[in-house]
Amino acid sequence: MLGIIADDFTGATDVATMLRRSGHRVAVVIEDGTPAPEQLAKLDAVVVALKSRSGSKDAAVAASLSALHRLRAWGANRFYVKYCSTFDSTAEGNIGPVLDAITEELGVRTCVVVPSLPANHRTVYNGHLFVDGELLENSSMRHHPLTPMTRSRVADLLRPQTRHPVGEVMHGTVRRGHAALRSAIDAAESRYVVVDAIDDEDLATIGTATADDLLMSGGSGLALGITGPGGAADAWSPPARGRGAILCGSVSRATLAQIAHAARTQPVRQIDVHAAIANPDAAAAELAAWVVAQPPGSTPVVCAARDRADVRPRVDGVETAPVIERVLTQVASLLIGQGTVAGLIVAGGETSGAVVRGLDIQTLQIGPEVAPGVCWSAAEAGGRTVALALKSGNFGEDDLFTSAWERLA
Repeated sequence: MLGIIADDFTGATDVATMLRRSGHRVAVVIEDGTPAPEQLAKLDAVVVALKSRSGSKDAAVAASLSALHRLRAWGANRFYVKYCSTFDSTAEGNIGPVLDAITEELGVRTCVVVPSLPANHRTVYNGHLFVDGELLENSSMRHHPLTPMTRSRVADLLRPQTRHPVGEVMHGTVRRGHAALRSAIDAAESRYVVVDAIDDEDLATIGTATADDLLMSGGSGLALGITGPGGAADAWSPPARGRGAILCGSVSRATLAQIAHAARTQPVRQIDVHAAIANPDAAAAELAAWVVAQPPGSTPVVCAARDRADVRPRVDGVETAPVIERVLTQVASLLIGQGTVAGLIVAGGETSGAVVRGLDIQTLQIGPEVAPGVCWSAAEAGGRTVALALKSGNFGEDDLFTSAWERLA
């Protein structure tokens, strides 16, 4: 069984989506959750979803090692450290410290580093990470509030985070095939080897070249190169159909475009930040009541912002992001607890993590893909099975909020 350690919740469902596509029966375990033995028996891969991307190094290492120990106890015999395809990290970590801890625990001498996710326009060429055709340092990630990315060479990003050598294998070698790539990885004589990949063919080559490796690391794209056993019955069983709702904490360009597209046909309500700061419980209750009051058959959207002008990191000296997350989490709990909705799309990594924690979800059964890196999952919440799609802010086409529901049929 393949065991995956993911550094955030949307990243966990992202990599699970790719593993399902490559022929794995896969589930996501939330933080310290434990899958039932009968569920484990039906799986080829298990992803442990952590919130370790932007916390302290010590906490990230401890959580990752705990996940590794549990995965081994569940029967995993190969491992995969999953981080974001934009290599989100500070100069100190947490990618390097986590990789150091995992490689030392497993006794691994060499581990590939493959952030590429070509399906979402994240590629590595000549060692440099590109986002939508731009160098990482010139992309919107340069201004990320927690992990501003001001350099593009992956090796230069990783070296300050680790005491081990970091090598590189360029694209020309990858295109020569898996045997040439394997030789180049071994010849690098480095603990970590950054490997170029610009399309899914490259990912398949990397997957074949590393098929016998105990440990790999990368974004979710690497999972496409890891061939699953295939042929077994899919573990997915869709929840009962019912009303849906969409909760958006993300204010990324992609999410704002998705909100604008949904607003053509669906009711949209923006959170009143002043009211939320003054009384988050009352604000959540009012928003949940608004969802209930919308016309039958509609899919209401509750969002933090509708355009960039609405984004206010602080209001009256209060940081708004935690308030928004709290309110949206309570809205989700009310809607599911009252039986109002059977499915939720949650946009934003931090918001998704807050909602899943607030609903006390232990595992996610991975279902159909609705966009590269976005899938439906089934979870037990509020005493019943509900459908959840956890969406990284930048993922998905403009029509995602309206088209995703068709995949639940």
